[in-house]
Amino acid sequence: MPTTIRTRAPAACLAALLALAGCGEPDGGAVTADQRPTATGSPTVAGDATAGNATGQPPVGRTGEALSPTDPPLIGTPTAPPRHPTELRKTNVLAGRLSQGGSGPCYTLVTDDGREYALHGADKGTFATGTWVRVTTAPATAEVDCGPGIPVSILKMSQVG
Repeated sequence: MPTTIRTRAPAACLAALLALAGCGEPDGGAVTADQRPTATGSPTVAGDATAGNATGQPPVGRTGEALSPTDPPLIGTPTAPPRHPTELRKTNVLAGRLSQGGSGPCYTLVTDDGREYALHGADKGTFATGTWVRVTTAPATAEVDCGPGIPVSILKMSQVG
């Protein structure tokens, strides 16, 4: 899953807020200068009862209980491929690479699965050969022939990427 600015900015703000909230004294005083590194290299605050606990035990005041009283459900291994597509797509939307571009009205599109489509649409734009596009289609007009491929009419065509 790609990381976007939408997730990075709140995460950075939360990390800064948590760091600032844990650095001061409860009465709002300044951070003490009496911080010393432990054997692991992480700083220890003077008077911290849980600092330097290398036994693997939970901090003072916490129990070692599980966070949830129930175990997560187990997902079994599939016994056969799915019967129906797992990703539902609109039947009138195609995506692929133009093997014949230009200013129209005829274009040729080849999809990732190797199907070739003869697209027809007036005033849909100028696209260079090799351009990746997404096309919303409609049934083809019978009197138009745009060459080899499955004939369809273009409702909307836009460049991808």
